[in-house]
Amino acid sequence: MSDSKVTIEFNDKIVRQFLLATVIWGAVGMLVGVTIASQLNFWRLNFDLPWLTFGRLRPLHTNAVIFAFVGNMMFAGIYYSTQRLVKARLASNFLSSLHFWGWQLIIVAAAITLPLGFSRGKEYAELIWPINIAVAFIWVVFAVNFFWTLARRNERALYVAIWFYIATIITVAMLYIVNHLSIPTSILHSYPVFGGVQDGLVQWWYGHNAVAFFLTTPILGIMYYFMPKAAERPVYSYRLSVVHFWSLVFIYIWAGPHHLLNTALPNWLQIMGMTFSLMLWAPSWGGMLNGLLTLRGAWHKLRTEPVIKFFVAGITFYGMATFEGPLLSIKSVNALGHYTDWIIGHVHAGALGWNGFMAAGMIYWLLPRLWNKPLYSTSLANLHFWTGLVGILLYVSAMWTSGIMQGLMLNATTEGGTILAYPNFLDTLNAIRPLMLMRVIGGGLYLVGWLVLAYNFWQTVRGAQTVNGTIEVYVEKPAPATRMGLMGTFGNAPVLLSVFLVGFSTMWMLGHNLVSAVGLAGALVTVVAGYALLYSRGKHWQDWYEKLLLNALPFSLLVFISVAAGGLIQIIPTVLVSKAANVEDRLQIPYTPLELAGRDIYVSEGCYNCHSQMIRTLVPDVLRYGDYSRLGESIYDHPYQWGSKRTGPDLARVGGKYPDIWHFRHMENPRSISVGSNMPNYPWLFTTNTDVAALPGKINVQRVLGVPYGPLSAQQIFDDVAEQAKGIAKGLRDSGAYVEPEKEIVALIAYLQKLGHYAPVTAKPVTSN
Repeated sequence: MSDSKVTIEFNDKIVRQFLLATVIWGAVGMLVGVTIASQLNFWRLNFDLPWLTFGRLRPLHTNAVIFAFVGNMMFAGIYYSTQRLVKARLASNFLSSLHFWGWQLIIVAAAITLPLGFSRGKEYAELIWPINIAVAFIWVVFAVNFFWTLARRNERALYVAIWFYIATIITVAMLYIVNHLSIPTSILHSYPVFGGVQDGLVQWWYGHNAVAFFLTTPILGIMYYFMPKAAERPVYSYRLSVVHFWSLVFIYIWAGPHHLLNTALPNWLQIMGMTFSLMLWAPSWGGMLNGLLTLRGAWHKLRTEPVIKFFVAGITFYGMATFEGPLLSIKSVNALGHYTDWIIGHVHAGALGWNGFMAAGMIYWLLPRLWNKPLYSTSLANLHFWTGLVGILLYVSAMWTSGIMQGLMLNATTEGGTILAYPNFLDTLNAIRPLMLMRVIGGGLYLVGWLVLAYNFWQTVRGAQTVNGTIEVYVEKPAPATRMGLMGTFGNAPVLLSVFLVGFSTMWMLGHNLVSAVGLAGALVTVVAGYALLYSRGKHWQDWYEKLLLNALPFSLLVFISVAAGGLIQIIPTVLVSKAANVEDRLQIPYTPLELAGRDIYVSEGCYNCHSQMIRTLVPDVLRYGDYSRLGESIYDHPYQWGSKRTGPDLARVGGKYPDIWHFRHMENPRSISVGSNMPNYPWLFTTNTDVAALPGKINVQRVLGVPYGPLSAQQIFDDVAEQAKGIAKGLRDSGAYVEPEKEIVALIAYLQKLGHYAPVTAKPVTSN
């Protein structure tokens, strides 16, 4: 059959829609961010309203920036570049529209439910289960549309940007589904299937790699397409892009445990997380250099073109953030930086410096091409750049300084390490207040810059004529010789050597004595063999890889195996071994029904955003908060509440530390107890009734999840709640505070007073035959 020449009109309407949504939701996410940063400086900005507190708005901010702002930008960039890279129109107009409107409805649902307190209590995974199902469904719609388009492509070879898009689609689906596995208790509430240390590991396997595969890999794909277009230069090194891609997608997935260093997480996981995090330096900086060196011979454009300015600054921030991440994964550095503002600065250097500047550069480049009209004002684009750059530099420098100061003060000891130099947590908070205010100024400047972009966007598209790109292509039938089966995909030296290297390295890192020695020797032999084969059969490997790039399905299978391996090796042993039956030393006492209701209130109010429940194995932590936390003490927590930021003190052993009246006054007006506190008041807890009717269903689900609740009828649960609540209310009344037993504050006090209570585990007798 002879080839035919056809003209293809791209579906750029969907790109324009996602681009507009990016601008709108970006402004919303940044505005909420400035608001909550201001609340940390001025507690009155919480307005004593439940839906405007920091604890509820902070998840709204993170979800808006990640899924609404970067999500829409990512979809716009992927849909625009993919059509041109594969020389084919998107496969389905209906799926494209369903993707767009479904995603916007999900964002609106999140914007409603999160301020109302409906939350799963897990960072970047707070959305309730019906919305999670919607996210998974729309992601499948996106995946079907994308891979269907690849199946209809007229350019057979997959360009490097497509590799990163494939990795994003496959890995995000895997991460999101596993971390959001839950059992519903009602239409608005559920408990995650993992608990305690299992939940912590799965959460940061997801949380770290959400950063990797939602905020990094798709934007790298966008970089590999738009940077050469803007610079009018080819990518600096194709070979470097191959090494960058495969090393990044394989190594990144293992690094999640570095978020849980010095905690109750098993030590082998901590070592593995730190090791792979340090290995990330190489591929991350390889990608950064590949992006920047694409400008070779075109650096003069940096002076005159705003698009190049944004891209260069964005890629530079990527390099900075990916240097800082592995640095923070070193145990000694992590002991200083974790739970402090340093982590906040690190995250925002990536989100605003990398994602935000890449989004702005892409928008300014696309505007004239999608609306057939020159950009309204290059001067405004330059103003946006400098305003945003000054803003983000103020922000991250303030957070770096604040975080290091906070870490040093909290870890400072005297008398030979036996006494805390700053025993009052508020001493550190008062010391960093000027820096927290500088963050507001920096974030405000960045928001102003984005509003300048929004104005420039509006003035450009107003009255403009939309235009869809077109291309003439020769439609040809792929030759049968280019197809690759399973043996051609997996039965070759590069893949087999990679499998052997991972296997031997795992034996070396996790094994003991002979097993570890065999693993080390095998890994070294594999590396030497790989180098020898590369020099002797390099041309054959190149031919195999070029053939692989003509086959999207085998390529996608290799990507899936690469990203799934790390999760399987880390999660399966933890789920099988880290259970209540295997706990040594201490075991958590299950919550009473009233305490469980109080815990759900704690989660709903977002208290985990400011308070951790994990005392690390560090002397200053133990001196300040009590004995370090054990794995078994949170084994029944669904979800886990170890936290990642301490704006307030750790609560792992707060139970019994203060009387009930202290907690009552503290929630009523924190400054009456802790002078200088920036915590909001919670007046609604004193007027809202605890949802006792939901407890039978919640306890049934907890029982299914393995929490050892005995057989309890609904009436027994209600009676138990009433008895415990009346006892707390009577004690409060005796202390001069009147409250009805049915109110949420009573349940919350019951929960807080339970924290730190455990049952000792007696050693199992050793028997001999």
